[in-house]
Amino acid sequence: MANSYHIIDEKKWERAVHCAVFRNCVEPSFCVTFEADITHFRRMVKSQGLSFTLAMVYAVCNCANKIEAFRYRFVDGQVVLYDRIDTAFTYLNKETGLFKVVNVPMKDDLKEYCELAARTADGQKEYFTGPLGNDVFQCSPLPWVAYTHVSHTISGKKDNATPLFDWGKYYEKDGRIMIPISVQAHHSFVDGLHIGRFAESLQRYFCEG
Repeated sequence: MANSYHIIDEKKWERAVHCAVFRNCVEPSFCVTFEADITHFRRMVKSQGLSFTLAMVYAVCNCANKIEAFRYRFVDGQVVLYDRIDTAFTYLNKETGLFKVVNVPMKDDLKEYCELAARTADGQKEYFTGPLGNDVFQCSPLPWVAYTHVSHTISGKKDNATPLFDWGKYYEKDGRIMIPISVQAHHSFVDGLHIGRFAESLQRYFCEG
């Protein structure tokens, strides 16, 4: 069941002009990569016996949900704002070396989410269960490379405003455990300001969660 949303009255919306300008670009999305300190978070996740990958999905999507800009979408040509966004993530089938895309509803608790996500991922036999809905954040872990930049395939659909989140291999730096994190978002709704707020919120969660 899709999450609820309300339609934005673009005549009264402060961002209407910005949205229209970027919506007509050849490539309306942009991608930013930043470094985050996960020293405390990694230790906490390990102490609870949780999957680091699934805990990262939760952390990223939890923080993104709190920033309004990441919950805007286009639906039937109209701008809408979702009340909540769920999760979709890639999950490796170690026997075949191929990934599957798993959909899991967002939860309020890290452990509850990780346990549900693990059961869902392990129980899903299909690689793809159908087109992703508008009301998800897409997460693609890349734990084999401590990258400095990442890019994505482009569907060509300018109204596809689903944010994409990636993170790479973590590494030690000056005694801390660091990880590269990337955000690809539709510029009609998301600016560098919002990426900055997301990065700050996520780093705070890593330190306090």
